[in-house]
Amino acid sequence: MSQHKNLHKLTAAGLLISLGIIYGDIGTSPLYVFKEIVGTNPISETLILGGVSCVFWTLTLQTTLKYVVITLQADNKGEGGIFSLFSLVRRKAKWLIVPAVVGGCALLADGIITPPITISAAVEGLTSYYPHLPTMTVVIIIIAGLFIIQQFGTSLVGKAFGPMMFIWFTMMGVLGMAFIIQMPSIIKALNPYYAIHLLTDHSFDAFLILGAVFLCTTGAEALYSDLGHCGRKNIQISWIYVKTCLVLNYLGQAVWLLQRNGKTINLNLHNPFYEIMPQWFLLYGIGIATIAAVIASQALISGSFTLIAEAVRLNLWPKVRINYPTEQKGQLYVPSVNWLLCAGCIGVVLLFKHSESMGAAYGLSITVAMLMTTILVSKFLAKRKFPTYIIVTFLAVYLAIEITFLSGNLVKFINGGWFTLSVGAVLFSVMWTWHIARKIRNRFVKFIAIEDYYNIIKELSDDESVPKYASQLVYLTSANFNSEIESKIVYSILQKQPKRADVYWLVHVDVVDEPYKREYEVDFLVPNKLIRIDFKLGFRVEQQINLLFRKVVEDLVKKGEVNITSKYKSLNRHKIVGDFRFVVIEKIVSRSQHLSLYERFIMAYYAQLKHFSLSEERGFGLDLSFVTIEKVPLMLADPETVELHRID
Repeated sequence: MSQHKNLHKLTAAGLLISLGIIYGDIGTSPLYVFKEIVGTNPISETLILGGVSCVFWTLTLQTTLKYVVITLQADNKGEGGIFSLFSLVRRKAKWLIVPAVVGGCALLADGIITPPITISAAVEGLTSYYPHLPTMTVVIIIIAGLFIIQQFGTSLVGKAFGPMMFIWFTMMGVLGMAFIIQMPSIIKALNPYYAIHLLTDHSFDAFLILGAVFLCTTGAEALYSDLGHCGRKNIQISWIYVKTCLVLNYLGQAVWLLQRNGKTINLNLHNPFYEIMPQWFLLYGIGIATIAAVIASQALISGSFTLIAEAVRLNLWPKVRINYPTEQKGQLYVPSVNWLLCAGCIGVVLLFKHSESMGAAYGLSITVAMLMTTILVSKFLAKRKFPTYIIVTFLAVYLAIEITFLSGNLVKFINGGWFTLSVGAVLFSVMWTWHIARKIRNRFVKFIAIEDYYNIIKELSDDESVPKYASQLVYLTSANFNSEIESKIVYSILQKQPKRADVYWLVHVDVVDEPYKREYEVDFLVPNKLIRIDFKLGFRVEQQINLLFRKVVEDLVKKGEVNITSKYKSLNRHKIVGDFRFVVIEKIVSRSQHLSLYERFIMAYYAQLKHFSLSEERGFGLDLSFVTIEKVPLMLADPETVELHRID
């Protein structure tokens, strides 16, 4: 609990870390937002003042009020993110799995588009110096390099992220101020009147403009996801500085654009972000922008790894290899996801080529993620016993805002929005199939009362006519209650080659809603013969059952509660510890006409996904030299329902 409190202490280091980790995505948006708002329209006061006003009020209502003030309250023992939020509220209603999975998939889809658009927008600034520079090649090299270094851990370069992002935000604020001084009246653009005037002006497509404006807040979800790394107070205080610098930069770009009132500008050649830089500073500015874009991409890649690791432990994703390249808390590396993201990002660059084309694909999936967060936060507010009128107001306001933004982004569907939605749909199909298939399988797992077998297990253990299979025999059980056991485990012990052992262990893993919980319970079902251990592990804890089990056994031996010395006379005389063997029962699904067409499709898809998934024993971190794998058919039909007639 003390660690939880420390996370929320306001410190200078915490503020600097939050600048480096959290604001990469939202902090690099000034690179392309105004380009998207203006598009091919001629410059006019209505467009520019309205554009700044829309951006300011989007940052205020969406990022500041919804995320920084309200959503950051939904911390799960110091941790944030859509799956942490889901873990807080999932007992309120079963259907909440849907917004959690949809939101998680939308965030992962965003991870494929953010690195290409931010890095492209930064690198394209060089075209004013080098018009024939192959920016696509440069962007692909940077992206490939970024994904290659993931396997070595990023804690070393991560220490430089905070100072670099502080330089980035300060640079944006100073550049913006330099132009605001030239036209102080630009401050009036913060009046919401100008936003309303622009969106109701029939000479502009309000939905196209809303789709472009939304890009200014795309990093808000990441802000909540990284709550555990920085703490609420550090995020809330650092956001004041970040928002100030962002608004100043947007106002400065607006001044530059208004100085060209009535003209139509090719914003691919004249990006307002780079145009407000002095000529002598331009190369430095592009360099800093590229570093900021890489940092933004790194934050999103790390967020994707965390999201997948949580999904695996919540049984929403196939078990995949998860590495821990450094000792730093929360630093992990998922090879399969890393290379999938890498291929996706390079594919985006090759498909869309330039940042302005990528802008059409960007934003749509994040709007969906934000909508899902709104639904889950409303349930969190209900859980915290907030008055109904506050919850209804929150839902009404944010569903209205986000559905409006969704409508604006749907206009982009044909131009590129289809890409991220397609990626999100594929990810959703994987998560949903894994979740539903597990429920179907559990429906056909038969549990029996373990008490009925106490005597026979004890007798088998003492029966010297049966060859000893192992001194300590360990089974992984999915039975939630210590009074039950899968019939397949009893069949394995007693019938499928009777397995005599000195002690039988049943190990159950329960993934709990607290992110970093590590607790266990021990139940001596038959003293010195049958022992059950229940692990209660948080959804962010690595499930290294081999190590955890060994630690528990060591504790029990120290306390004199179990004796694991070998019973073989020659070894017992020398106090040598007996051998341990794990038995993993792999349930093979048999075909059945008793499933509906939908369920048969789910199980067929699940069977394909299993090929890419880690096996049970690898997923639980077991030492393979001490593991026996038994394949048993999981009958999806009751044999009693089969009619068969004997012919005499």
